[in-house]
Parts: sequence; structure tokens; C-alpha cells
Amino acid sequence: MTEGNTAAVRAGGGDPPPPSRNLLYGPQPNVAAAAGHPDPPPRMGFFTDTSVCIGCKACEVACKEWNAVPEDGLELTGMSYDNTQGLGADTWRHVAFIEQRKPFGGQESGVGHEGFDAFEAARNLGRAPASPGPGATSPPPGAAPAGAPAGEISPLAPDGRTELRWLMASDVCKHCTHAACLDVCPTGALFRTEFGTVVVQEDVCNGCGYCVPACPYGVIDQRKEDGRVWKCTLCYDRLGVGMEPACAKACPTDSIQFGPLEELRERAAGRVAQLHAAGVADARLYGESPDDGVGGDGAFFLLLDEPEVYGLPPDPRVTTRDLPSMWRHAATAAVTLAALGVASFVRRPR
Repeated sequence: MTEGNTAAVRAGGGDPPPPSRNLLYGPQPNVAAAAGHPDPPPRMGFFTDTSVCIGCKACEVACKEWNAVPEDGLELTGMSYDNTQGLGADTWRHVAFIEQRKPFGGQESGVGHEGFDAFEAARNLGRAPASPGPGATSPPPGAAPAGAPAGEISPLAPDGRTELRWLMASDVCKHCTHAACLDVCPTGALFRTEFGTVVVQEDVCNGCGYCVPACPYGVIDQRKEDGRVWKCTLCYDRLGVGMEPACAKACPTDSIQFGPLEELRERAAGRVAQLHAAGVADARLYGESPDDGVGGDGAFFLLLDEPEVYGLPPDPRVTTRDLPSMWRHAATAAVTLAALGVASFVRRPR
């Protein structure tokens, strides 16, 4: 029974679903109930539609302001306009900038990508015949080069080809169904909330760092000052009073969408179908399936290219899923060694 079904049963006055068994991998219909929350609300999460992200970083700023996240250096990578580089203890939201020499979606440039220099094209803006001149954004009517409709953005070359596209994506903690960081925490500093999210209690964290290598996405991180770990809480304090997370509230294009996870999955499937119909064949969902290696993410994405392009693992798996078999193998090995030791003493000549 899904969280959506749970809400329907509760609204209809029926019996609540039985609590789910706490599993280490595979689909988990009700993560909050499995964590011990009685009669939990629907599981909440994020759907990030990268096809409408404009890279404004309003989500990063809103996250820092609301959660009092320290400034993280603002160091440019040298590879793009990205000044936060990646998720970390002081960056709970990170907007990636990926520049590609290819057209968007189903557009056809008509030429190969070899031999084109974006930096040279930028230097020639205002000087090349195809350029409208300094301060202008579009050619005047009657003066547009072939392939560039008057009144629209002038292309980079006289023949109208557009060789570049920006992929922008706001990354965040995935709030996994099976969260390895939570499984390995020895102090209970990480816990599952009634909304199905995973939160760190910084006053309980002892800085052991076990959760850092356990995360299959490399999200959770320690601060150098005291060694404690920090990550996105999905604004747990805001959820408790019926408010949406700060990043989703600040997003001007609704690239970051917040709500019940089941509803977001349906909405995302519709959006992918819409993009495919428009010729964007590369559009795909990432992290939405309960059958993936982490049981589905509480924060999933619509991508326009392979996950690796965005710095995401192609096939993430919860790192604690094999713990039971590992313990069984270790126990078998221990018993075997003990039996061999006893046998060697029994057969020893007197």
C-alpha cells in the first residue's frame, strides 16, 4: 500500500495499514511506519525538473538563509560559472552548470560539432557580420542573417546553427528509501521523520564519519571545524507547520517541486511524456523507481542526459544491503576456524 493509499484510507475512516517491516533493500511502501511512526502522513519529497532550471541559484541562497548554512568559499571551478562546486556540509543545495556542444532536444543543427570554438565566437560578438552589435540582443527586421528570424536571439554563426546548450540542475540529498547513512550511524544522530525524510541531529552527532562513505551519492559531509556531519533536512521545521521547503518556495520556474511523493511521481511521468512528444528523446527520470538500488529516492530528478553528465551515479545501491550476508559469511568462517582449532587439538598426538 502506497502513501497515497494510506492517506485515502485515513480520509475514508478505514483501518490504517499495518506497519512495514524495516528492510535493508527493495521497495518499502511506508518508510515512516517502518521507522516506528504511528499513523504517519503521506511521504513528502522533491521532484526537480532540470529542463526548466535557469541556474539562478535562488534555491541555494534560500537554503542557506533559512537553515543558517555558513558561506562555503564561493570559489569558481574554472570549468563553468558554478561557484559552489558540489554538495557538502556547507552546501545543501548545489546548482550544477554543464555546457555541451550539442543542440537541445530534437533540434537539428545540420552541421557537425567539430571545429567550433565558443570562446572565439564570444570574442567576435559585435564585430562579426552576423552579430547585431554591442548592446543588442536581436537583429532588426530585414537585417537578420539566413536562419535567424528577425526579432529573436541572433545565433552564433551566420548560417543560424546553435551549437551549445546549458544543462542546469539543482542537486540535493536524495532522502533515500533505504538510507545507508542512517543504517550505519552508531549514535542515532540520523533519524527518519514522520514525513519519510532523513535528518541529522547535530547535537547528537559524535563526528565518527561512518555515514560519509556509506552514502552512495556522496551527499553527506563533515565540517572541518568540529567533524560533525550536515546535509539537507528537507526543511523539517517548515514541514512541521505545513510550509514547503525554502528552496522550492524560492524557485522561480517551479523546477523544484515539493509535495506527496506519489503525486510527484505521477506528475514527473507526465512531464517526461510531454518532452518526448516535443522531440526531447533524452528526457528521463532518475531516482523515482522503488525498484532501484536504494528503493527509490525521496528527491528525484528529470534529466536531459545520462546521470554521469550531472555527476550522479548511474546505478546507485544502498551500501548496507549486503550486511546480513556478510555477517552470515563471517559467522560461518568463525565457526569453521573454531572447528578446525578444536579438531587440531583432538587429533594431536600425546
